Amino acid sequence: MSVKIGEKAPDFELTNQSGIKIRFFDMIGTENIVLFFYPMDSSPGCTAQACAFRDSYEVFQDYGAEVIGISSGDQKSHFNFVEKNKLPYTLLSDTGRKVRKLYGVPKTMGFIDGRVTYVIDKQGIIRHIFNSQLNFSGHVEEALSILKSINENSSL
Repeated sequence: MSVKIGEKAPDFELTNQSGIKIRFFDMIGTENIVLFFYPMDSSPGCTAQACAFRDSYEVFQDYGAEVIGISSGDQKSHFNFVEKNKLPYTLLSDTGRKVRKLYGVPKTMGFIDGRVTYVIDKQGIIRHIFNSQLNFSGHVEEALSILKSINENSSL
């Protein structure tokens, strides 16, 4: 199963880096959401991607969006990753890869967890999907471009 643009994003509940359970649908309605799946904490590529989101976090906030990262890392791994890189957003632990499967995030080369970003509007509708294992900053650029468009269209 793979979600598509225009569909309602699937609901889920996962634990964040502080051990707090977060239900995705509880966030719908208040902010746009940039949900990015990444392979693992602390690898060079994942650190580059996470820090690119960190460095643009204020712009995401200006666009009325919250950033959420998901990987199969456990709570402790996420906590250390957040602390080391001073990440201002939530990381969720999908240790069983259930949410990854729910969204249809593909594997790269058949065994590496994929890197996919979803932009989800305030109504919970998937507005954009960006899939690139190696274009780390592209995930941020694509998400910001879509959020800009959402904001321009909502102010008309």
